[in-house]
Formats: sequence, structure tokens, C-alpha cells
Amino acid sequence: MDEAIDTRVRVVAANRVPWDHLQTILTGTARRCQCERQRLGDGDWWHMPEEERAALFRNELGCDDPRTEDTIGVVAYLDDEPVGWCAVDRRSVYARLRGSPVPWLGRSEDKDDDAVWAIPCLIVRPGFRGRGLSYPLIAGAVEHARSRGARAIEGYPMLTGGAKVTWGEMNVGAVGPFAAAGFTEVSRPTVRRVVMRLEL
Repeated sequence: MDEAIDTRVRVVAANRVPWDHLQTILTGTARRCQCERQRLGDGDWWHMPEEERAALFRNELGCDDPRTEDTIGVVAYLDDEPVGWCAVDRRSVYARLRGSPVPWLGRSEDKDDDAVWAIPCLIVRPGFRGRGLSYPLIAGAVEHARSRGARAIEGYPMLTGGAKVTWGEMNVGAVGPFAAAGFTEVSRPTVRRVVMRLEL
């Protein structure tokens, strides 16, 4: 996928992106995480050295190899600058998501249903935040999932109520970009967390 969102922003599948572009986006806490906490779950993730997380992430991405048919996310560019990352994959692969009671409260869902995909986190690079880049990232993630046969896709954004929160907390995204991409609310399992879903 390499779809122009507007004249300056484009979103591409991660296997078409150089590894160093991903590492430019991932700074601070995101650099330490290497987008593995949701996939591994807290226990396995916590005890894995950062270098091993990075090696695992790179292998899963299929970075630098456009022949890779499968990849686990999309990257946003503003002009030619890598500015954002969005994880998207089958919901069943995210051990932390599966192990948390929050997304499942009040729902009877088959956690092993590979036709349902999820967006567990997204990152916009410091210096480019506050420009609405989450909108094309989420839209691009939806198209990525759709093109790979997903029947539905979910997100788990945070309700801030206008309060200022740290970017680390907002790695799940805000409600607005999900709503703009066509997601609708499924449940509010906590005061600040919304489960949103889009049937594809």
C-alpha cells in the first residue's frame, strides 16, 4: 500500500520502509519498547533486552524487503520525512491485549478470531505532533488491514475529557481519528478507555 492521503502526507506499509526511518520515529519510551510490549505481553517484554526487542521488531516488520508479503504496521511520511508509525495486525497476536480484561468487558468475543484486526498503538515523532497526523495513520492502517482480508478492525483510544495527558499515555490514540476513519463505539470499559470498531 502506498496511498496518498493528501499532497504532503503518504502512508506506506512498513516492509517498504528503511529500518533507520522506523528508528527515527521511535524515540524515548517508544525506542525502549520497540513496539513489542503489546505483542509479547508485560512479562516477556519486561525481561527482554532492548536490543533483542529491536531485532524481533525488525524481523516482524520485513523492513528493507518489499518482497515481504506480510508486515505488522504502516509508516507516515510528511513530504519525505518519516513522521509516524501505526501498529496493525490480527488482534489475536497481541498477548497484552488478550491478557487484559479491559477490552473484553461486557463483550463475548473470540480472542482467536484472526479476521478481526487491531490497532494497539501509534506514534507520531516529536516535532510533528499536533498536526493531525494520527488521522492518515489510522486511515492507512485500516486500508492495510482491509487489503489483507480483515473482516473488522478495532482500536482502544483514550478519552481525555480535554485534560492534558502525556504522549506515552496517548500511544493508544484519541477518539477523533478513529471516528473520522469510520470506527464506532462498542463499549466504554473504563472511565478513560473506549473500544471502537469498524466492520470492513
